Amino acid sequence: MNWSFQLYSARNFKPWSDVLKLVSRLGYKEVEGFGGVYDDPKAFRADMDRNGLAMPSGHFSIDALEGDFDGVLRIADTLGVTLIVCPYLMPDKRPADTAGWKAFGERLAAVGDKAKKEGFGFAWHNHDFEFKALPDGSLPQKLILDAAPSVGLELDVAWVVRGGADPATWIADYADRILAVHVKDIAPAGQNANEDGWADVGHGTVPWKSLMADLRAKTPAKVYIMEHDNPSDIERFAKRSIEAVNSY
Repeated sequence: MNWSFQLYSARNFKPWSDVLKLVSRLGYKEVEGFGGVYDDPKAFRADMDRNGLAMPSGHFSIDALEGDFDGVLRIADTLGVTLIVCPYLMPDKRPADTAGWKAFGERLAAVGDKAKKEGFGFAWHNHDFEFKALPDGSLPQKLILDAAPSVGLELDVAWVVRGGADPATWIADYADRILAVHVKDIAPAGQNANEDGWADVGHGTVPWKSLMADLRAKTPAKVYIMEHDNPSDIERFAKRSIEAVNSY
């Protein structure tokens, strides 16, 4: 398994050249990009190459995907990204009803069609807000996926849990749509407040051993990305997480 590392986890520990050296030394073979590393794609690609790292997946905002798709493709091509992921919808842009979420799913489907024509995979990345029921009881996450049947899912398991849902159920129901996985953990209640309640993978409450077996058996996902939204020590997080998943 070539484990990946979401570079957003290390945004407070730059320079990026040091981050790439660190994750390579610890055994990661891949990284996942986000907006903070796209300023000079050629230079970043050269730095990845020096450290034996690939970037099979990358996050791009809905604004970039809809407003500058050609620019997204240039960045993706330069960095070697083959799976383009839309990662988030700002709070002030989130629909308030079923029709709005279906319409957003249709927007993602349109972007996904363009990506597919250019030879790229395309996926939506969840947080917790998609699992908060609307007044009519429907879930935004289901509305998005059902309105965009050709769009994949980058499943962020820990955000599913924080959203109050059972990841095993979503894996079972949408297994064939899961193209990538964010491997993230949640600290026991009251712990790691300085890290927003997140934990190093394998050192929290998410049952990663059984979920990993489930994901490997049922989904086509090939990219598994370690992430921690606010680590206080990037080397500790990166090291303990890859050690944990290597034991599963």
